[in-house]
Amino acid sequence: MSVTPIPVKRAQSTSARIITETLNFFAQPVHIVRNYRRAWLRDDVFSGLTVAAVMLPQAIVFAFIAGMPPASGLYTAIIGSIIAGLWGSSNHAQSGPTNTHSLLTLSVVMTVAKVGTPQFLAAAGLLTMMVGVFRLLVGLTRLGILANFVSDSVIVGFTAGAGVLIAVNQLPHLLGIQLQQSASFSKIIIQLGEQLSATHWPTLAVGLAAILVILLAGKIHRKLPGPFIAIVLAAGAVTLLGLAQRGVAVIGDLPHGLPPLAKIPFTDWQLIGQLSTGALAVGAIGLVQTTSITRSLSSSTRQRVDSNQEFVAQGLANIASGLFSGFLVTTSFNRSALNLQSGAKTQLAAVFSGLFVLMGMLIFAPYAALIPRAALAGVLMVIAYRMIDIHEIRRLLRGGQGDALIMGITLLSTLFLPLAYAVLIGITLSLSRYILSTSMPRVLPLLPDERYKHLEYRPGKAQCPQLSVIEVQGDLYFGAVNHVEAAILENMRQHPSQNYLLLQMNSVQVIDISGIHMLESLLKNYQQAGGDMYLVKVRGQVYERMKDLGFVARLGEDHFLEQDEAISTLFYHVLDPTICIYECETRAFAECQNLPRSQADLAGIPAFSQLPPHAFSFISAQALHKKLRGPHPPVVVDVREPREYQRSHIPQARNLPLAALLNGPLELPKSETIVLTCRTSRRSRRAAYVLQQQGFEQIVLLEGGLLAWENAHLLTAVEYAHDGRSVT
Repeated sequence: MSVTPIPVKRAQSTSARIITETLNFFAQPVHIVRNYRRAWLRDDVFSGLTVAAVMLPQAIVFAFIAGMPPASGLYTAIIGSIIAGLWGSSNHAQSGPTNTHSLLTLSVVMTVAKVGTPQFLAAAGLLTMMVGVFRLLVGLTRLGILANFVSDSVIVGFTAGAGVLIAVNQLPHLLGIQLQQSASFSKIIIQLGEQLSATHWPTLAVGLAAILVILLAGKIHRKLPGPFIAIVLAAGAVTLLGLAQRGVAVIGDLPHGLPPLAKIPFTDWQLIGQLSTGALAVGAIGLVQTTSITRSLSSSTRQRVDSNQEFVAQGLANIASGLFSGFLVTTSFNRSALNLQSGAKTQLAAVFSGLFVLMGMLIFAPYAALIPRAALAGVLMVIAYRMIDIHEIRRLLRGGQGDALIMGITLLSTLFLPLAYAVLIGITLSLSRYILSTSMPRVLPLLPDERYKHLEYRPGKAQCPQLSVIEVQGDLYFGAVNHVEAAILENMRQHPSQNYLLLQMNSVQVIDISGIHMLESLLKNYQQAGGDMYLVKVRGQVYERMKDLGFVARLGEDHFLEQDEAISTLFYHVLDPTICIYECETRAFAECQNLPRSQADLAGIPAFSQLPPHAFSFISAQALHKKLRGPHPPVVVDVREPREYQRSHIPQARNLPLAALLNGPLELPKSETIVLTCRTSRRSRRAAYVLQQQGFEQIVLLEGGLLAWENAHLLTAVEYAHDGRSVT
């Protein structure tokens, strides 16, 4: 058996391309360094320092929430920031420990180990690495396309809700009030109301001063690192004024030492099995959060973010965090926003933040310990306010109800539900709306505009009694075909005389086998009604799909019409001109405008589609031409209107319009052969039916009408109106 080498070469080429693209994910640090500009260094360093000042105390708090030692929070912050920064694609995304993932760490790991035990630390590390592997595989397999289903309305609602949550959670630190720890927005508000009288005024003064410094710095120059200046000044004030002794809370002493390697039970398959469900859930939630945050950042910066690269970065960061005694890493909303507001230019700002946290642990721990919690709360309050995009919220409220509803539900869910569930609810609503909209595309009847230049939707205008022109504004896939077919059949029911359908398909970009079956069903319905179906503006890829599935052969290539010629082609070659002239008062198309109007009574005469061709005898143009030159030529009767006849006709033909045949008496010989002709033989059939009813037996139709005569290059005559002469 011989093997053709071409497919092998293609397979090798495809494999090489996949390997190259996969390796590019891991080469992201090289791309960052190569494209880096020295002018960005100052902004990245200051942004990193500002974020580090906020991240350092947060990491300690998040470690307590996760049931981990404070050092683990700092290790997570250092490793998560550096690794995710080097391998990420967003210039401003900042990763590390977060409130949500700290709670997730606790809730998953406490089901298999007791908090505070070595087994708990080992299980937390294993969970972190499992989540990292999951996210890494999602990125490498390029499932980042799922990010496209996170709508902007979800991002706006999620961002605003997160801003409110951040502000509310920082109020106790700003006011110097001790509250019972709670993740509930409503419970925090209730506790604040009950404890408001216990406000610690020096603490509030420090926090408000920090807010004022940030706002003034922005007024002086937008590039001034307001948050960093505020934190440094606040720490100085605590030192000089002895505010710590007066009850102003500071972050306290920090742990020392480099992140050590963790003892991970890689071969404990029972533990892996117990953690697997939680790892998949946490991994998926983290991807949603990362996507939401990076999309929110890119909406402000207009940077194009590669979701797959972000997932690779998150995967590597979690694997490294688990190895070096940390816990779950994900993108932080407030620190990413702070990174952006502080003027970060590239991913190296996140790297610097991790290095500064490491430096704080090793060198500046005594000084960093004097940073007041109220100053950090003030910084986060300003960031939280800026996260609420009032202008965009107003735009959504003024726009469609769907976007506003999704935004509102996402915002409320963010406030009253766990953050991960809030994002999932918003995405679910977006997907549901997308599925609903794509499964119910608009199906609109079209008519020419006032100038007969373009087809458009004109509700209330009378349609052509023979031809229905319908546009489908959406794809023809399995979820949409029932709606489209029902709409077209309903239009057919409302206009039973419209036996012909012209389907405009420029908005159809995808068609599957269900769409093909739907078109075949429509074609059958119209053909059973004595009509036919034609398509216009079919996109290339849709046509090829139709061709592959056999629909082009089923319908006929001549039924795919050119846009500019579709109506004319159907008007002159398909529609029944008898109806146009004698029955129709609509005059829907430009071609109708010059038709003569007649009041002839066609009652009782079947429509063209109801007259079977085998009921009549036909003669070809060449055969008729030969007989007309013979010794006994037949009588040729042209049943078109006089103006059509004068423009062009068979030289020996006499003009007897269909109206004259209907209103008789007729002066035609019943003993001779009568050949009836019109433009396409459609009116001739109606005339033949009338003559047969009146006893004429030798009736023959010119097959194809005058068009066939002209296509055979036979001479025609033109009649001059002023003297009635015919000139061949």
